[in-house]
Amino acid sequence: MSDAAAVQPPRIVVGVDGSEPSKAALQWAVRQAELTGDAVAAVIAWDFPHNWTGWPPPEDPSFDWEDNARKILTETIDRITAPDHPAAIHTRVVQGHPAGVLLNEAKDAALLVVGNRGHGGFSEALLGSIGQHLTHHATCPVLIVRGPLPR
Repeated sequence: MSDAAAVQPPRIVVGVDGSEPSKAALQWAVRQAELTGDAVAAVIAWDFPHNWTGWPPPEDPSFDWEDNARKILTETIDRITAPDHPAAIHTRVVQGHPAGVLLNEAKDAALLVVGNRGHGGFSEALLGSIGQHLTHHATCPVLIVRGPLPR
């Protein structure tokens, strides 16, 4: 394999959770990738919910958490992107806390893009806890995209 064949285009990692700010982040990342020729890695993190005791609730065999996350990611990409967009979009569905998953996925990225807040937290907050954590700990530049204001 030649050195040229081994070179991968830079990646823009974008966190997606289906929220309006994450949709705005995905849209921004795809547009940026179209300008720069970078690939987009759209990442969604999922985990089993924990109840107030700190232990996960009994598993419901009829509900597949990973598959649900994959559907959210796929539907978000389908809604945000045009079928003929030139940017390469790779998807990752990873179990774990969103901040940890995104930090790990962005280790060798050119840029990490997230919405200013996702599902959960206070809708009035200017910056969610995940975005704030990423800005302090990421090894690459982080862009926080502000989503639509709540009505």
